[in-house]
Amino acid sequence: MATKIKLTRPELKRHRDALVRFERYLPMLQLKQQQLQIAVRQAARELQLASESLKKAQKQFEPSMTLLGDIAGIDICALSKPEEVKTSTSNIAGVNIPVFDDVVFPVAEYSLFATGAWVDRVLVDLRCVNRCEVEMEIVELQYRLLSRELAKIVQRVNLFEKVKIPEAREAIRVIRIKLGDEMTAAVGRAKIAKAKLDESGTCTSMVDQSADSEAHN
Repeated sequence: MATKIKLTRPELKRHRDALVRFERYLPMLQLKQQQLQIAVRQAARELQLASESLKKAQKQFEPSMTLLGDIAGIDICALSKPEEVKTSTSNIAGVNIPVFDDVVFPVAEYSLFATGAWVDRVLVDLRCVNRCEVEMEIVELQYRLLSRELAKIVQRVNLFEKVKIPEAREAIRVIRIKLGDEMTAAVGRAKIAKAKLDESGTCTSMVDQSADSEAHN
């Protein structure tokens, strides 16, 4: 083992207590790992859907890109840029992640009579592209946060399963063997001592009997 074990009863108790803690905590970690794995898979699916939505929006806007320079006096790019991104927070397996709610765009103020009807269409399409980009960024952040937490939990589960619990069990085994050997040796010494005491007592009794016999003679 990596560290030297003290072959004592207090050390045995310490490792037993540690093993109880590890075995109690491990199922909690494994449950969290399962929850995060499900959440990461769900986030990956949502990320794929967000990517597809963005590509679809970009494809729809693509024919209008050449028209942006023909809109005199109207900054379509500025009007299509989100003014505010509304999000909320959700907690998944102890991880706080942002959730996309909505985007707020600036008010489009321009003359409906001085501009062609296609301007509205360009603005709507570009806003759709920007909205999809924002939503995809938030889903990407969800995926990163969940994946990072999952990696940490996997490391902890592996640490408990492959290091901490085996080390504690091995330490308990080694200490119990040592203490058992010491107990066996102590019992052996006690038997030897008792045998010597019995032998000594027998010899003393024989001497006393001999003395009594000589006295009577």
